[in-house]
Amino acid sequence: MSYPGYPPQAGGYPPQAGGYPQQPGAYPPQAGGYPPQAGGYPPQAGGYPPQAGGYPPQAGGYPQQAGGSYPPQAGGYPAGAGGFPPQAGGFPPQAGGYPAQGGGYPAQAGGFPGQAGGYQPQAGAGGYPSMPPAGGGWGGAPAGYGMPAGGQQGYPQGPAPGQPMPNYPGAPGGGNPPMPGYGSAPSSGPVPIAKGFRGSIKDFPSADPLRDVEVLRKAMKGFGTNESAIIELLGNRSMRQRVPLVAAYKTTYGKDLFKDLKSELTGNFENLVIATLMKPSAFDAAELREAIKGAGTDEACLIEILSSRTNAEIGEINQVYKAEYGKSLEDSISNDTSGHFRRLLVSLCQGNRDERENVDVALAKQDAQKLHAAGENKVGTDESQFNAILCARSVPHLRTVFHEYQQMCGRDIVKSICREMSGNVESGMVAVVKCIRNTPAYFAERLHKAMQGAGTKDRTLIRVMVSRSEKDMLDIRQEYLKNYQKSLYTHISGDTSGDYQKLLLKLCGGSD
Repeated sequence: MSYPGYPPQAGGYPPQAGGYPQQPGAYPPQAGGYPPQAGGYPPQAGGYPPQAGGYPPQAGGYPQQAGGSYPPQAGGYPAGAGGFPPQAGGFPPQAGGYPAQGGGYPAQAGGFPGQAGGYQPQAGAGGYPSMPPAGGGWGGAPAGYGMPAGGQQGYPQGPAPGQPMPNYPGAPGGGNPPMPGYGSAPSSGPVPIAKGFRGSIKDFPSADPLRDVEVLRKAMKGFGTNESAIIELLGNRSMRQRVPLVAAYKTTYGKDLFKDLKSELTGNFENLVIATLMKPSAFDAAELREAIKGAGTDEACLIEILSSRTNAEIGEINQVYKAEYGKSLEDSISNDTSGHFRRLLVSLCQGNRDERENVDVALAKQDAQKLHAAGENKVGTDESQFNAILCARSVPHLRTVFHEYQQMCGRDIVKSICREMSGNVESGMVAVVKCIRNTPAYFAERLHKAMQGAGTKDRTLIRVMVSRSEKDMLDIRQEYLKNYQKSLYTHISGDTSGDYQKLLLKLCGGSD
């Protein structure tokens, strides 16, 4: 079967003679080829590529010496003389195959890289790629691997010369198609700028789990416990280096690391050490379980975890919780809470928040208006509207909503929530807004409340220090100093003591 103007009039695919890159008449075609030289793309005179010595070469290179328009005027697409697939000098070569026998890679004269003169253009061509000797190809060497001399050229074996190439699509009609700029790429919208690592604990270079568990074993073996060795080890390993120590310890010594540590340590130091060795999802699930069970509920802990974790993290927490405690997290929350606060927690524990980075400002303004209509602008409060927006929209979107709300109402949304709501649903909504608007400032406030006043809320202190040490601890320290005129390091030093204090300060990472 043959299509008018395409494939070539004489010669099949692949071409008969010549190497790659081509001699005059190769691809692209010399007469009527693509791209055109006169007035086409690229231009011949002064344009891109240059005529003499430029990129690509003028003589025999790419693009062609004399061209027409695209599609070609003579011989259709590709051109009748030397078109694509080319008749003479095409790819793959007949003599020498691929790679070619003479002038290959490395090229003998002016090749890439050349034996004579290295990577230099061939005399008279001045371009890239350089012109190999007649009969040579690209990537060949004398008697190299490629097609034996005199063998039927082509890859795969094409029809005999003069026969049409079957089922080859026709050339596009019409004028020249639009050509993208050199080096251009499709736009994918705004790209978020990476903030960089803001944690205080980093991977320890060349950490070896087997050596680390040996240190832990020696620290607990015999009379007494070497707490300093435990602090030095755990305080200088990242989460992904600490967690595998549990399995490595059991593999090496046949004992449970958690049980050994609990038998040797006590109090808050024991709780902190155990927390550093747990998977984040298992630790969060345990904290949620502790916040729900028993008399009373730690609502602040529930909101803290569920409003600050990603969808993937919440999904993993749900799986671990069900596996460990035989009950879904949602059921536990539903049985222990009520009203709009329960709806808020159930919505958050779905882990289905929009996580796109792009913000639709028009939609943000609409959401701000909805919040205003549901609260300040009506008798009573439609908590469901607040729940729908605060639990489903993305973090960047909600930050824009809060800004638009301030511009529209002249009042901060936190103050509006405090005016319109009360009890647990008020504290829950406020916590969600604060965590979304400025996460480091929210955790700085959590830490300050945990240490301020009589007594210390050690469970909150441990949870925040462990969970944020590899995420945004440096930002939390900055917010703490700015908002409370005291460094977090100093406050921990004054509010805790002993080995517990030392390991907390390791997680803090330094003073400001």
